[in-house]
Amino acid sequence: MTLDVILFFILALIAVASAAGMLLSKNAVHAALFLVVNFATLAVFYLILGGPFISMAQITVYTGAIMVLFLFVIMLLGVEKLRGEDKFPWQIPTAVVLAVALLIEAGYFLFFRRVPVDMSGTASLPETFGGPQAIGSTLFTQYALPVEIAGVLLLVAMVGVIVMTKWNEE
Repeated sequence: MTLDVILFFILALIAVASAAGMLLSKNAVHAALFLVVNFATLAVFYLILGGPFISMAQITVYTGAIMVLFLFVIMLLGVEKLRGEDKFPWQIPTAVVLAVALLIEAGYFLFFRRVPVDMSGTASLPETFGGPQAIGSTLFTQYALPVEIAGVLLLVAMVGVIVMTKWNEE
């Protein structure tokens, strides 16, 4: 086994363990911290795959910005005080059925469906693949209209949040 394969399995074990810790944690802050660990391991996966820009974007956007927002919401709402009776008793049976379906599907794809995989370790990607310049030129040439539409939608959402906040203060 090469060093890359060993590193992959170690990171995969950390990612699965942190995801399980997030799901099984009773404390909301601990669950958010397990999610940060999961996001960080995903960023290392992106680095191994040769995408340094998407790796740094993963850390900056998800681990930095979104998790800080989650923690602020958890702290402001006092989630630990909101625990009460189970309002949706159908959630646990539905989750069990969906988990079994996912395991059956994963087993099918793992054992019965063979996809040829090139394990030579040589990638035929261009040298600039995944870099900021390549992503920027693709976004602002080929996908210029969707980027502009996403920007306008985010602006409208931001204005809507400000209006709703001012409206609720009155």
